[in-house]
Amino acid sequence: MSPEEVLAQLRREPDVEAPDLVAVDATDRLLLDTAGDTAGDLAGQRVVVVDDAYGALTLGAVAAGATGVRVHQDLLVGEQALAANAARTGLARGHRSLPLTAELLEGATLVLAKAPKALDALRELTELAAAAADPGVTVLVGGRVKHMTHGMNDVLGAGFTEVSATLARQKSRVLVARGPRPGVAPTFPRCRHDDALDLDVCAHGAAFAGTRVDDGTRLLVTALDGAAPDARTAVDLGCGTGVLAAVLSRSRPGLAVTATDQSAAAVASARATLTRAGLDRVHVLRDDAAAALQAGSVDLVVCNPPFHLGAAVVTAAADRLFTAAARLLRPGGELWAVWNNRLPHRAALRRLVGPTRAAAHDRRFTVTVSTRP
Repeated sequence: MSPEEVLAQLRREPDVEAPDLVAVDATDRLLLDTAGDTAGDLAGQRVVVVDDAYGALTLGAVAAGATGVRVHQDLLVGEQALAANAARTGLARGHRSLPLTAELLEGATLVLAKAPKALDALRELTELAAAAADPGVTVLVGGRVKHMTHGMNDVLGAGFTEVSATLARQKSRVLVARGPRPGVAPTFPRCRHDDALDLDVCAHGAAFAGTRVDDGTRLLVTALDGAAPDARTAVDLGCGTGVLAAVLSRSRPGLAVTATDQSAAAVASARATLTRAGLDRVHVLRDDAAAALQAGSVDLVVCNPPFHLGAAVVTAAADRLFTAAARLLRPGGELWAVWNNRLPHRAALRRLVGPTRAAAHDRRFTVTVSTRP
């Protein structure tokens, strides 16, 4: 099959499917076309793909002749979609998934990446590529023009001697980096001590909030003091850098705590935070909405759910986590959640979990306790 025939078969599942949501976007197509223009025959390239949304970059490259493509996707749903699309197109043996480490980039001659939201995520990729890839590597970073900034050029320029941009096409653009600078070394995860919590918070580049503890988490930490005193099992659902899991485990040595997130960067960050705090007893799991955990097995769930999808304020991601919490909790178990006051979560919590009361609030955030009937 040609690359175009492969792309036509791709689907978003298991992510949300809808007529206005696509599995292949203009940035995917521009990156693949730019790869062909700059690298020639992909059969002769050692190709690495980073943050492929649903498999378009990986499977498009395989269809264009690339073999042994190495892939890293931060979100588990992206990995699952790539696997499903690879099976659907008969290209399941053309790639392998790896963590974001030097092994992923070792000897790479062509890197295709979707531009991340956070500059630190691009910085981590830049450091790894400059340190581990082939000296002749070409790094292509593509994104929507409205989301790309001069700061991205600066980050790439810290790792590469040549950085340029393609012309825009269908509101997308690609940054092209070549010439790895000598002496560049990986600096992630980065850790910073939080005095108020007396905790070193560690973060990889794509982790939400980085090494900073956001105000909602701080409010929830304060409210949790003395919460659910009889709890024997707890889950930090959507754990991020692992702050809530660390606080719970440190303050309650007899509590069995699991921290779970679908983001690879979050899971790696949480492990680093917990290891640095000497809390290796916490089980850290990369999973989508804690699907691998047994229903009705948990006494306490804590959650600081996301309220942005890209630039939009949405409730769908939080509702999925609230539904997951309801499945995990035993009767009488409690979900302690913090959320932005602007959002209508209280009604959703009552509907999805159970009776809900406010435990704390400030100018921006509310902490609620929902009890599973």
